[in-house]
Amino acid sequence: MQSIKTKLKVNNKQKTILAKHAGVARHAYNWGLATCIAEYEETKKRPSAITLHKRLVREVKSENPWYYEASKCAPQQALRDLERAFKNFLTIPQHGFPKFKKKGKKDSFYLEGSIQILKGNYIKLPRIGIVKTYEILPSVPVKNVTLSKRADNWYISFKYDLEPAPLPTPKQRAVIGVDIGINTLATCSDGTTYRSTKLTQTYPCMVA
Repeated sequence: MQSIKTKLKVNNKQKTILAKHAGVARHAYNWGLATCIAEYEETKKRPSAITLHKRLVREVKSENPWYYEASKCAPQQALRDLERAFKNFLTIPQHGFPKFKKKGKKDSFYLEGSIQILKGNYIKLPRIGIVKTYEILPSVPVKNVTLSKRADNWYISFKYDLEPAPLPTPKQRAVIGVDIGINTLATCSDGTTYRSTKLTQTYPCMVA
């Protein structure tokens, strides 16, 4: 398994779309965290990512239509990330309790679906379109990507399987018949002849 992370060359329209996706992911994460805290205080139980997503679709998206401007993968993965953050807190205390995300600080979101690498340094993303990268991308299938913002730059990262190089085909060797003689040391079936050495001419019995 290989991974790659490279900077994107995006125009203002694409920056706006990327920012909307990051905003949806951040809102879903913070809503999920607030919901988990409130529910735990009341029932001593924490809802799963699946339960949170069902509630988000039913309660949050209807009140926030801008959710529909982004891929459904962004909020869905944000809730999975929240669930993983809680599990890390419970199993690895030094990770600390999950914190609310702030706008402009480590903005990121996740996409999956119809992703396709085009012409080396172009990649087609669902709901975003074709974006250009600074580096040449490997011609491999891509299942999902993470887009993140650092300062004013957007980056894309993904993992892919590196297919092993095919083994070289062994060269076929022709079978050649060899006729041993006295005056001529050897005559091959392809017509090649090898002259006798002085030793075989002096002692013909050695090749008889």
